[in-house]
Amino acid sequence: MGNWVQIYLFAFLAGAISTLLLTPVFRKIAEITGFMDCPQGNHKGHRKATPLLGGASMFTGWILCIAAGLIAVKFNLIPYFSDSLSDHLPGITRSAFPLGMIALGAFLAVLLGLIDDKYALSAAQKFGGQFIVAAIAVTWGGVKVSFFINDPAFIWCCSVFWIMLLMNSINFFDNMDGLAVGTISISMMFFAVVAALNQQYFIAVFSALTCGVGCGFWFYNYNPATIFMGDSGSHFLGYMAAVLSAGVTYFCKDYSLSRFPILMPLFILALPLFDTAMVVLIRTLNKKPFWIGDHNHISHRFVRMGLSRKQAVWLVHLLALCIGLGILPVFWGNFYTAAILVAQSMIMLLVISIMQFTLSDRQDTREDKK
Repeated sequence: MGNWVQIYLFAFLAGAISTLLLTPVFRKIAEITGFMDCPQGNHKGHRKATPLLGGASMFTGWILCIAAGLIAVKFNLIPYFSDSLSDHLPGITRSAFPLGMIALGAFLAVLLGLIDDKYALSAAQKFGGQFIVAAIAVTWGGVKVSFFINDPAFIWCCSVFWIMLLMNSINFFDNMDGLAVGTISISMMFFAVVAALNQQYFIAVFSALTCGVGCGFWFYNYNPATIFMGDSGSHFLGYMAAVLSAGVTYFCKDYSLSRFPILMPLFILALPLFDTAMVVLIRTLNKKPFWIGDHNHISHRFVRMGLSRKQAVWLVHLLALCIGLGILPVFWGNFYTAAILVAQSMIMLLVISIMQFTLSDRQDTREDKK
């Protein structure tokens, strides 16, 4: 792998440092412009007005790092990495247009979230905007999700659905300080590892960069949060999770020992996806609109069990690590190993689902405690 491990670490640190430096700037801009999330007795549980430009901060750090990286590669500004990068320069040139379209999609996702944060778009308006973002990434950015089916229309629809699903899942999952950004940062770490093992160097670099951006923002978003990422941040992280997870190759006839690896992204992103499925089901059973926030998320269940909000967030993060580490060997394991690990992860999700429903009727006794 040459110097690629060091390149991944470099990308991670660049993303983390850039966001650590930029977030206070955007926090100040939010305070000056009045771009704040004010308490309204809703499901969010915070007690004071909080700056709401975290998504813009993460995106800015992310795009600046990409721009700096491309300039550094083109002009060989980091000679130490030149040997590893030189063979891939033609590929970088060929990927310029799809990368630009993916970056455009990320920008539009953040913009859509900012508009929603400011003016509270209707569900139809938000879904329409998400569809446009997803369509751009799939049609011109080359994002593809397939299940051994070669029908272009089917692949296009699945890919658009995957991006929209994750944008909304992370939006739903952003219900406690540091919860969503920490969980997605963990997911990005696993995508970087799988891509690196598969020698998909640039997917690994982008995953490491996005992981770093998330970790840098987590420092300010962790309880008690001094800035929220808002819908702009959840849209950005959901979009990136969808794009990067779709970019990793999990199954290849040349080295895969089973077809179970195609399930890896579902398990790496299991907690936000599963939590979304559960809350949508609960809201539907309660005859409530599924897009209206409430206290039916797994993090709220943990609070009802007696944990503090900080402890609930840490427990979710630990669960994300456990499921990710448990599913990682599926990439290189044989059929029986993969089957056991998939079953183990499914049992863990079953335990979580039992908690979801058995605790659904308890009173919110500690929801507002920090």
